[in-house]
Amino acid sequence: MCNIKLFATDVDGTMTDGSMYYAENGIELKKFNFQDGMAFKLLKDAGIKTAILTSETSNIVKMRADKLKVDYLLMGSWQKLEYIKKICTEINITLDDVAYIGDDINDVDLLNAVKYKACPANAVRKVKNMPSIILLNSNGGCGAIREFVDILLNEENNE
Repeated sequence: MCNIKLFATDVDGTMTDGSMYYAENGIELKKFNFQDGMAFKLLKDAGIKTAILTSETSNIVKMRADKLKVDYLLMGSWQKLEYIKKICTEINITLDDVAYIGDDINDVDLLNAVKYKACPANAVRKVKNMPSIILLNSNGGCGAIREFVDILLNEENNE
């Protein structure tokens, strides 16, 4: 049964399609999916805390996190597992209460540690082949987060 208290996600390749877009003037752009954004509202409505974790440092990600009213934001660090453990201690939950979606090798430690784990259809092979991972039908940036949240919330409704 799904009983999550914290939902966390990677950014590039999960919230986005993993592409890096640059305008001629050097401005970096990222494409986000509206349905994935709605997933954060559904989580909030269900009383579930949210976190965005990325090894990149980007004002774009900060703006997106602010718009989505994300509870926790980690940028510029590969220490994703340590950060989630810190949050778990802060809000008095365990890693069994955490759901995480990631797509690449910098997500493996955290994916291995949590009970509920998923990856987009276009994740790297190492992530797709992890035991008990939910391999989603959607690619990163194309509704994968919403697909995972729908699975989690439907499981919760069936408890």
